[in-house]
Amino acid sequence: MKLSRPISWFLLAFGVWSWVIWITFVKNLVKDSSGLAFEDGHPTAYFFVHLTLAVVSFVLGTVIGGIGLRGLRALSRTSRTS
Repeated sequence: MKLSRPISWFLLAFGVWSWVIWITFVKNLVKDSSGLAFEDGHPTAYFFVHLTLAVVSFVLGTVIGGIGLRGLRALSRTSRTS
């Protein structure tokens, strides 16, 4: 299957966006002072659930961005040989 250039760029941008958003979220989660993420200095279930969401999003963002990058590389190889 061959991805178009716009789709490849979209997938790559989605992967980068996922990393930017979720890194910011995890930083804010760790600094949380509202009592949701930490209670008496110990992580709560809220913390672990949201950390799991972030890790899954990192993995999915990496995979999706990787597909976009592979699509762009394949397109550039094709354009050089044509």
